[in-house]
Amino acid sequence: MTTRDGDPGADAERKMQFLFALRSHGVTDPRVLSAMEEVDRAPFIRGLFAERAYEDMPLPIACGQTISQPSVVGIMTQALKIQPRDKVLEVGTGSGYQAAILAKLARRVYTVDRHRRLVHEAREHFEALDLHNITAMTSDGTRGLPEQAPFDKIMVTAAAEDPPGPLLAQLAIGGIMVVPVGQSDAVQSLIKVTRRDTGYDYEELLPVRFVPLLEGLGQE
Repeated sequence: MTTRDGDPGADAERKMQFLFALRSHGVTDPRVLSAMEEVDRAPFIRGLFAERAYEDMPLPIACGQTISQPSVVGIMTQALKIQPRDKVLEVGTGSGYQAAILAKLARRVYTVDRHRRLVHEAREHFEALDLHNITAMTSDGTRGLPEQAPFDKIMVTAAAEDPPGPLLAQLAIGGIMVVPVGQSDAVQSLIKVTRRDTGYDYEELLPVRFVPLLEGLGQE
């Protein structure tokens, strides 16, 4: 994690503040903290907001989407309890920042987004970071990726009115899905879903606000 001016002292200070913000919001898993320390958020943000990359806040990206605030990224990642051999599906590639963190923890990450431009730019980031265990594609995320199912873990980075049925069906027994649930114009709840032999267990984690999960493909 490096600052734009390359000042080592400033780098160390920003990294310390960044990790402190994560811990103060409940991100305590050492593997998650290590992954988030390794993956610099700054390259995933372009334009006017690039200088705010290390602040714990969501920021706008292309196609009317957002990059989530780091503490929420950390909490969602931590809730998945990713193991080194896991196969993970992310619905909503966005900037690619979340997928890059998942790739540090899992064996294989599949990430889909409805916007071709975002997928193209995310692939460039993955290549620059030498992350070759990510497959990114333009697709309708509400349908999941049935040809690669089942998944050990599924992360949804857009809000659905209910946990999407096709995604629940693609979750392995014992697998975990983390998804924001609620109306797009109201406060949503981050839900952790665990698939059991006999059904699904639901746990509410915290209030959040995400862009809505939409069917179909975007215009760009």
